[in-house]
Amino acid sequence: MKPMARLGVGIGWRPEIAEAVERLEGLDWVEVVAENVCPGHLPESLVRLRERGVRVVPHGVSLGIGGADRPDAGKLAALGERAVALGAPLVTEHIAFVRTSSPVLEAGHLLPVPRTRDALDVLCENVRIAQDALPVPLALENIAALVSWPGEELTEGRFLTELVERTGVRLLIDVANLHTNRVNRGEDPAAVLDAIPLEALAYVHVAGGVERDGVWHDTHAHPVPPVVLDVLARLRERVDPPGVLLERDDDFPGERELAGELERIRAVVADGGVRAAVREPVAVRDGAAGSAGEAARTRVGLGQAALLSALVAGTPVPEGFDRQRVRIQARALAAKRASVVAKVAPELPGILGGPDAYRTAFLAYARRRPMTVGYRRDALDFAEHLLVRDLPEDPAARRRLTAWWRERAGARPPRRIVRWARALAGRAR
Repeated sequence: MKPMARLGVGIGWRPEIAEAVERLEGLDWVEVVAENVCPGHLPESLVRLRERGVRVVPHGVSLGIGGADRPDAGKLAALGERAVALGAPLVTEHIAFVRTSSPVLEAGHLLPVPRTRDALDVLCENVRIAQDALPVPLALENIAALVSWPGEELTEGRFLTELVERTGVRLLIDVANLHTNRVNRGEDPAAVLDAIPLEALAYVHVAGGVERDGVWHDTHAHPVPPVVLDVLARLRERVDPPGVLLERDDDFPGERELAGELERIRAVVADGGVRAAVREPVAVRDGAAGSAGEAARTRVGLGQAALLSALVAGTPVPEGFDRQRVRIQARALAAKRASVVAKVAPELPGILGGPDAYRTAFLAYARRRPMTVGYRRDALDFAEHLLVRDLPEDPAARRRLTAWWRERAGARPPRRIVRWARALAGRAR
């Protein structure tokens, strides 16, 4: 496996901190959420950064490469287009599933795949499909998880090692996720780092979080804590990472605080040389990914559908899962869903009487209506859900919500909403 090109120290580019990112001194590269940029209309801030020689790497969040279905060709094409538009040296995604096709459900979040032979076979075939479709190399990230699958056959280290050996895929190691899994699943970060082929490392993520009631929440909205920097230091003892990136997705601090976090990361990366024994380079086995077989895909799909249904549709928790952890994860998914819908449809909290009233109404809706497509469609479905129930109770708010919905619902809205809107208009006269 060829050494990865050096990236240096970077930060996740977000529109909310675009100006601050441009002013950061010594910035080598940035990472952007792939789904948030349009190849033909790149944000001016990213264009200026590229003109300065700052590399930009697209980071996908919606491919669901660990799902039971084969990767969607359209999503792969879109990811490749963004890599070309940004002149990126690679693209990255997650070892996770995010949806199921039977039933049709969207998690709106990265969920862990079971560490089983079936799931590994499916993942390896999906990775090969993605690699063949993408114009640049692919790297995959280990995710943070709250729940563990029963009946797992492989450790995290063995799972990642065989994935690399069978596909040649690069690894994006998130040290904050390693710490999260230490707290939530009892997994030792050092054991994972000792087991995986670090010569396959593309780069490293560093992020903040917070612990509440014995559960670590990987928020990306808090400063990077010393315990996460300690995991980065343990990785640095084993390998000189080609790149390290600070992630921050919410509750953004000031420019000085961002610069301070980057300096602390630089200090850890610069501290000393690699002290661990050099491992034999990983040998990629040509054609080893093979075909997962439809029976394996079916078994993986049934398990993922049962878990996702329990998380977002209120069905019983599958046998073997920690019921309390599943309930915590379900609440977290609903809360995230409410927050993201409020971001993609910022008018809704105002129409419904403020953030608290919006959140109460949305969580009541989410308990009955799992997401099946995406957040923008979810916002429209939420508005429809309210309107067919003659909500909100205030007539003026209902008229505003009706106007908002009709403006965005497209040319063929559901008939029941049309009838309701006409009746409302008649009463208003």
